[in-house]
Amino acid sequence: MSVLHSVRTRSARRLATRPHIMLKNTALPLKRPNPVRTKPYKNRIATMLSSITSTTLNSSDIENDDALHEACGVFGIWAPQLDVSRMTFFGLQALQHRGQESAGIAVTDGSHLTCEKGLGLAREVFSDEMIAQLQGIAAIGHVRYSTSGKDPELSFQLAHPLIGENGNKSFALAHNGTLTNTAELINELEEVYRPKKDDKHVSDTQLATDLLTQYCSEMNDIQAALTRLMNLMLGAYSMVVLTDTALYTLRDYSGIRPLCIGELPENAGWVVASETCALDLIGATPLREVAPGELIRIDADGIHSIPVLNDSASNNQAALSRPARCLFEYVYFARPDSVIDGANVYRAREAMGRRLFHEAPVDADIVIGVPDSGIPAAIGYARESGVIYSEGLVKNRYIDRTFIQPTQELREQGIRIKLNPLHYAVRNRRIIVVDDSIVRGSTSKQLVQMLRDAGAAEVHLRITSPAIIWPCFLGINTDTQEQLIAASHSVEETCAYIGADSLAYLSLEGLKSCIYANHPHYCSACFDGDYPMPCPNPLHDNAFLPNYEPKWNNQ
Repeated sequence: MSVLHSVRTRSARRLATRPHIMLKNTALPLKRPNPVRTKPYKNRIATMLSSITSTTLNSSDIENDDALHEACGVFGIWAPQLDVSRMTFFGLQALQHRGQESAGIAVTDGSHLTCEKGLGLAREVFSDEMIAQLQGIAAIGHVRYSTSGKDPELSFQLAHPLIGENGNKSFALAHNGTLTNTAELINELEEVYRPKKDDKHVSDTQLATDLLTQYCSEMNDIQAALTRLMNLMLGAYSMVVLTDTALYTLRDYSGIRPLCIGELPENAGWVVASETCALDLIGATPLREVAPGELIRIDADGIHSIPVLNDSASNNQAALSRPARCLFEYVYFARPDSVIDGANVYRAREAMGRRLFHEAPVDADIVIGVPDSGIPAAIGYARESGVIYSEGLVKNRYIDRTFIQPTQELREQGIRIKLNPLHYAVRNRRIIVVDDSIVRGSTSKQLVQMLRDAGAAEVHLRITSPAIIWPCFLGINTDTQEQLIAASHSVEETCAYIGADSLAYLSLEGLKSCIYANHPHYCSACFDGDYPMPCPNPLHDNAFLPNYEPKWNNQ
């Protein structure tokens, strides 16, 4: 049985004496730094920036991780007559693939906010009794991927939703994405809101929360404060914000991360979520994507769209961004049953496999897919080529969720802990293996060797994305180029390293042709170095390898 303790985030310290907001968690009490700030801001800025925790992994945090990871998923619901906390819980379960490190729910009853969050899967954080206590008219939820190592204290402090105070009122905020101009955000903060130089619990989301708190105090209008915040933030953000009496959702001008809106049956209310699969689970009808640069308010008077002007003449920094949906949502991140910007993810992945056959055919006996995202593409490849599709790899879906640490011997097994080959299917056969991406190459190397050990005669690797050559600063765990094998190795060299008989990537043109989206404007920066936003500030010193020159949108 869990014991509840008070959350001690920066916002929680300011709210601790406020009777109108309750904050709970299922973690142990945490020690927090002394809130007294004495050193001048200018003497702290360099150290402060280096300690900012964005939603991307540092290379040292993912030393043994050779998979792409996206940071999180968000959910929001306005339904005064329904059990909003329970529906939010199930919405988070539908989005669990987007993050497994922590889960949180904030709910309002019209006059008070209550927030519950903890480490683990949604089902591990929330019990039926806890859900029953979170009663209200609207709620937001969040699931988060581990983007800051395995420090439990740090992981908990970075869990969403975050809480901000506006006089006698308060709000809860949850965020999917990464803000790229944290230096400007810190400069905008008044001294009382600025983080201490040694405060490792500061994130880009915390900066946005504190800025929104500051703007609300200055303007006494959260909608105007959100508009002002959108005119300052750069990077990727799909956010949900909950006040006592309204639910807001907002999306960056590029539309990097997905965000959709749906309607509940019988006019019961409205739902926003990172993916349509969360709407499907609770019976909501998907309506459309939240448009890039759009702010939506949902309250007792209904739903209201507030387009935020993207006008460079008004010195709006967000005007430096261009529409650019993340291509990897279709390749890997999103659930196959989701629809993003009108494009069915499963259909897109199957089309990638079909196109991949035409670009890189090879004689073989069977086609197999690497679970899970590689399977629809493998089916597409098989159907187009006439080569038999077969299951060749079985995934252990629960190994990542054990709290019992594997022995060093098991750890050295690498991919074998997660995948096991079907020896009967692969023995003495020429195999086409379809996977979504290659990051460092170490996992692909282990995969090829594992199939050879199982008796495969030949292993031909086909990748449903172009080679990942450039780092990502918008929410994927590849923020330095040295992590990427394709940045320093040719296709032939990569093939030799991983030990495959052949290797081929889907072309960028081919990938785009497989996605039948309503607004086909994509972010392809990790493939071609053409970034849809200005250069991040700050930027890692080792972000790029020598002789690589990225193209920024403001150049």
